[in-house]
Order: sequence, then structure tokens, then C-alpha cells
Amino acid sequence: MWPIEISKVWEVLAYDPRQPMIFSSGVFLFLFLGFSGVYCLLRRKDTARLLFVTAFSYYFYYKSSGWYFFLLMAVTVSDFFIALRLERTVGTQRRKAWVLLSLCINLGLLCYFKYTNLFYQWLCPLWGGTFRPLDIFLPVGISFFTFQSLSYTLDVYRCQLTPLRRLLDYAFYVSFFPQLVAGPIVRARDFLPQIRRPLCVTPDMFGRGVFFLMSGLLKKAVISDYISVNFVERVFDNPALYSGVENLLGVYGYALQIYCDFSGYSDMAIGIALLLGFQFPDNFRSPYQSASVTEFWRRWHISLSSWLRDYLYISLGGNRKGKFRTYLNLILTMLLGGLWHGASLNFVVWGGLHGLALAAHKALRNRLHRPKDYRSTGWRRVGGVLLTFHFVCLCWIFFRNSTFESSLLMLRQMATAFHPELLGQLMAGYWPVFALMAVGYLLHACPDRWQDTGVRLLTRCPLLVQIAVLVCVIYLVIQVKSSDIQPFIYFQF
Repeated sequence: MWPIEISKVWEVLAYDPRQPMIFSSGVFLFLFLGFSGVYCLLRRKDTARLLFVTAFSYYFYYKSSGWYFFLLMAVTVSDFFIALRLERTVGTQRRKAWVLLSLCINLGLLCYFKYTNLFYQWLCPLWGGTFRPLDIFLPVGISFFTFQSLSYTLDVYRCQLTPLRRLLDYAFYVSFFPQLVAGPIVRARDFLPQIRRPLCVTPDMFGRGVFFLMSGLLKKAVISDYISVNFVERVFDNPALYSGVENLLGVYGYALQIYCDFSGYSDMAIGIALLLGFQFPDNFRSPYQSASVTEFWRRWHISLSSWLRDYLYISLGGNRKGKFRTYLNLILTMLLGGLWHGASLNFVVWGGLHGLALAAHKALRNRLHRPKDYRSTGWRRVGGVLLTFHFVCLCWIFFRNSTFESSLLMLRQMATAFHPELLGQLMAGYWPVFALMAVGYLLHACPDRWQDTGVRLLTRCPLLVQIAVLVCVIYLVIQVKSSDIQPFIYFQF
């Protein structure tokens, strides 16, 4: 009897590529309850608490990517000691060699796991071979933890940060499970000062943590997963089978899906971090309310866009080398940002379109002599929001489709086989999906102060009320979510 029960427990706790651990899964919620109990017991023992959280974070990553947690360990150890060497070689030529080693390790891993098959496909014709994709598993979140670790060594190289002396502290920073596999990309300068300070979760932090955790669960498991499984996936998997109006609504659905999926993960990461006594920066600020592409990238995936700005755009010269180089640097930054997501023509087009739009907007702003903080008002802003939203949706077509041909096919369906007369029938057949989409877009359009009001109201409630509200949300998620786990979209990056 006992061996059978132990084997069942092991099946749940062991890595299963078909069932990765995500915040909205029952396994994580159950484990997090036990984790929280031990965490509270260790609140006055800094080293033991950091060691426990780091061990749990490595287990969390094991549940997501199997034995590739050794890769996370290798990146952590190498960059920790490289940073120490950078401090000791200030003013010498060897300093550049050490930072170059960090770049080679982190970017080399990304290139191997993401671009080996692409390079192999290019090289096959040289020797007349037949291209067969190599079976290379992409570790979950590798783009996030390599960028996060790389920002640490680059800040040390720029003398903007003093390297840590304890390997445990650095391992805690790189592997901290709330943001490990899908961000936000947390800068070392923001997070490291929080590691050794006395653990303190104020009532305000707890209330905000519960609010963001609930918000993320509702976005991901209720809105995003439902419209994805019941409509969006069907359209994008076979765009030729659907009319242009169905393809268009599928694009609108995907725009909401990816926002709710990714911002939902960020909300949960921020909420869990707050419950553990740590503060993360915002990663989304109602991006579809943007009146320009420039504003969109100040509101969408803020941790990545700011990382690309500080470590790539500025390194290329930024706006310091004339207007032409400024526009070229913007385009190159977004092209490389597209390639960061994956090695395909779709991502190149997606990044290139955003780069061209950023350059065009900057050129227009310079021509009109408008300051960086200029904000349009009235109908001009409404028009800017609508134009920006539809441009972003156009780009999402290339981002979502698996092949470039599918993207062109979807655009062709919308241009040549729109059939608006099918709209009534479509609404009748998929009314739950479109009702949920309407709710999602209406919530997104709400002013930021509404969210702040919700946070304040929940924070003022007694602890038992906050817990009861969270339990009700979890119960709702369990009732609504699909039977199969729907991994977060950004797990694939």
C-alpha cells in the first residue's frame, strides 16, 4: 500500500514536460501553502531563509524544465565569480576580457538553444545535406535568467554596482522563483538591497500582494485561457478555414490573450513577491491605452524594453551620434528584440515593424518639436490610441503564427474574404468568448486610479476577509479553467 502511495506522490512532485508548474496550478498553490509556513518560521534567520527559498526556487525550475536547473546553476556560479574578477581588474585590459566571457556564456547559451537549428538550416546547402531539425529542448525562461544575470555583470563592469561577496545571495537573486521563468527582469541594483534587510511584510504589502495575486489568476486562468482554448487557437491553427472577419476577431482575441496571459503572470509574480516581503517594479501599465508606439513600449513588458534600452540601444550609441544613427539604433534594437523571442522570419518582421514605427514616431516628434513627455488630448488622443492598437494587432499576427506563410494567409483572408455578413452568426455561436473579451477590454480601459482604489479597499479589510476573497477567486479559477494546464505564453521564450 505504502509503495503505491509514494509512487503517486512522486508522480506529482517529479518533472513532467506535459504538466509544467505554473502559478495557477493546484500543485503550486498547495506547495506554496507549505512553503509559506516554513518561510514564516525562518523569518528571523536570514541565511537559513535564503537557503530555503533558493532550494525551493531550484525545485520550482526543476518542475518547469527538468534537469536543466544545472544550467541555471552554471550561469549563477560563472557570473558570480566573473563579477568578483571585474572588481579586481579595474583599470586593466583584462577587465574587458572578463565581461566578454560573461557575454559569451550567457549569449552563447541563448544562441545554442534558440538558433542552432537556424544556423544548421543555413549551412546544410553548403555540403548538400538534408536539413532535419535537431531535437534541442528550450529550457523554460532561459532568456529571462540569462538577461538578468548578464545585467549584473554589466553593471559591475560599468562600476554602477559593487559585486556580492556571498554566492548564496547571488543564487537567491538569480533563481528567485516568482520571476524566474517569465520575468519581470529584475535589476540587481533594485533587488540586491532587499535580500539581507529584516523581513517585514506590512499590512499594505500583504493587501497589495493578495490583490495582484487575484488579478493575475483572473487574467490568466479565466480570461486568457478561456478565449484561447475556445476561439483564438482554432483560428490561428487554421486561418484558411475561417473568413476574414473571424480572423480579425481572432487577432483581437489574441491581443487580449497575450496581454492577460503575460501581465497576469507579472501580477502574480509581483503579488507573491510582496507576500514574501520583496518589491518588484511594474511590468505592464495598460499598454493598449497608448497613443503611440513609443508610449506602448513604455507600458508593455517594461522590464524588457528598459533592459534593451539601457544595455543595447545605449550601447549602440543611442541618440548621441546624430538623427540617422538614432533611427538606425532604434530599428536594430527592435530587430534584435524580435530575434530574442525566437529564430524565425515572423519575429524578425515583428521586431522590424516596431523598430520602423518607433523611428517614424521619433522623427515626427522631432519635426513637430514636441518634448518626450508630450501627451495628446481629446479626439487626437482617441485617434492615436485606435491607430496604435491596430498597428500592434497587425504585428501580433506575425508574433503568434508559427510560419510566415500563415501570417500572410491570415492577412489575405482579411483582405479578400472578409464576409461581414457572418458577424451575427459568429456572435451567436461564440457569445461566451466575445462577452469575456468585452469584459477584458473594458477592464483594461479602466483608469489606473480604479485599480489603486481596489488595492486600498482590500488592504483595509481584515486579514480573514482578504484570505476569504483569495479563496473565492481560487475556487472560481478551478471551476472555469480548462482541464489541461495552459502554460504561460512567455514560457517558450
